[in-house]
Amino acid sequence: MTEISTLGEFGLIRHLTDNIQIKNESTRKGVGDDAAVLDYKGKETLVTTDLLLEGIHFDLTYVPLKHLGYKSAVVNFSDIYAMNGQPKQITVSLGISKRFSVEDLEDFYEGLALACEIYGVDIVGGDTSSSLTGLCISITCIGEADKEKIVYRNGAKENDLICVSGDLGAAYMGLQLLEREKTVFAGEKNFTPDFAGKEYLLERQLKPEARKDIVKILNDNQIIPTSMIDVSDGLSSELLHICQQSKVGCAVYEERIPIDYQTAMMAEQFNMNVTTVALSGGEDYELLFTIPLHLHDQLDMIEGIKIIGHIREVSLGAHLITRDGTEIPLTAQGWNAF
Repeated sequence: MTEISTLGEFGLIRHLTDNIQIKNESTRKGVGDDAAVLDYKGKETLVTTDLLLEGIHFDLTYVPLKHLGYKSAVVNFSDIYAMNGQPKQITVSLGISKRFSVEDLEDFYEGLALACEIYGVDIVGGDTSSSLTGLCISITCIGEADKEKIVYRNGAKENDLICVSGDLGAAYMGLQLLEREKTVFAGEKNFTPDFAGKEYLLERQLKPEARKDIVKILNDNQIIPTSMIDVSDGLSSELLHICQQSKVGCAVYEERIPIDYQTAMMAEQFNMNVTTVALSGGEDYELLFTIPLHLHDQLDMIEGIKIIGHIREVSLGAHLITRDGTEIPLTAQGWNAF
């Protein structure tokens, strides 16, 4: 293993970024100067940032560094897609403790570069520093969008349909599975984790994808959502964000929430209510959005999107309608950093 001190800060940056190739016309200058230079030619600029801390957001006992690099980039891309934009550049800042080698950071950057290659994003700068508390990752993503196509959280209107892409709860069940196997591993010398038949759950936790495809489908069908958010903290939390910022209420139907078979089976094994898992699990990075009622038939024909409820008058509040017709107030029980 190569100690980072043999390269020094600037040598490490050169080592990790020398082979970066620029993909976007808007990137005028990337890594290597005092600041990146971007030119969007009349587009609106979108900026988002995400901080990931070892021991809080990830556990390197079971998270490979290549996967961590990939996920660190993708969660930022997801925020840009949630605005109906396109991610174009990222800056990457790392706080690194002494236990990490150059090869460890190569693995991290390999995952980071793979995500950027798949999503067409440029790495244009960042910073590195030593850390006394493990690995710290801060990524800022810059994106672009046409002014008239940007979607905010505050545009939902009464009678709009509530829609979500993909399925929910799988990432959380993947995390529960990894935590269970970690606990078992701690007490056994010759341990082989039991992941057979649960690959989808692991992938959703370790290697999530941002829904670039959904943004493209909506654009191809000339559908601009009235509000949109990505499901990072749990469906109920995200719905409440939309309701609070749009000053509306909502009704979501339990039977309509999309849940994968592996998620349901794993929830049963853990003696968890699968609806609660879908509502509060988080880290699915699906897109939750609202559209006008008259687009129902058009949206219903699009694969990979499910209509799960509708927007109501604010005085009616935000509720889950259970399978037996009972209305239960939605509460934000998903991820909370504090």
